[in-house]
Amino acid sequence: MLANDQLSEQNQTTYVLVHGAWHGSWCWKRVRKRLRDAAHQVFTPTLTGLGERSHLNSAAVSLSTHIADVFNLLRWEDLSDVILCGHSYGGNVITGVADRIPERIRTLVYLEAFVPEDGECLFDLHAPEHAQHMCLQAQTAGDGWNVPPIPAERFNVNLRDAAWVNAQCTPQSIASFEEQIRLNRVPSQAHDATHILATGWDNSPFRDAHERAKWKKWRTRTVNCGCEVMIDLPG
Repeated sequence: MLANDQLSEQNQTTYVLVHGAWHGSWCWKRVRKRLRDAAHQVFTPTLTGLGERSHLNSAAVSLSTHIADVFNLLRWEDLSDVILCGHSYGGNVITGVADRIPERIRTLVYLEAFVPEDGECLFDLHAPEHAQHMCLQAQTAGDGWNVPPIPAERFNVNLRDAAWVNAQCTPQSIASFEEQIRLNRVPSQAHDATHILATGWDNSPFRDAHERAKWKKWRTRTVNCGCEVMIDLPG
């Protein structure tokens, strides 16, 4: 018979959870606890320039920087058979990671996230007026190179957590929104994938991504909450 620790390892899944714009590892704390309590292995990297790594923020921080953050985590932690989840902007990041190191990934989960194609940047996936507003914010309030966080109230974060989310979010380099992703593979052909859409807030930019996921024949589902699914519905 197998020892208890061997049985635990057999049933253990490895999750890598990638936060969205302006966020950090902190936003996954409730999800991370639940998964670890269930004996899974969980990594929640904070992307360069954000959260507790905000002291590294600069105009040079780009989408490529953030893809490298997660790629290097998988490489140096020697992770394989990973469930790789990206929230919001994190969809761009996990797409780039899956393109670079597909053999390490079991499943991609796009949680209320963008689904970029080769040559697209985040601004291409937003309504033009939203992209223009973010650029204006960078010019008027971000020294020309960083975009201040969008208030939690716009994302319909639950009232109990809205002030906490606003206090935790940090500015992000506009270069990470402007850089076009370059892909060698088509994620829908290389990986099992799921897209989850939150329907409990107005003017979501992720509805088009959800339709793109359906076109790719990915699994799709919806949840009734605001954009911050991992905070509003961590279970």
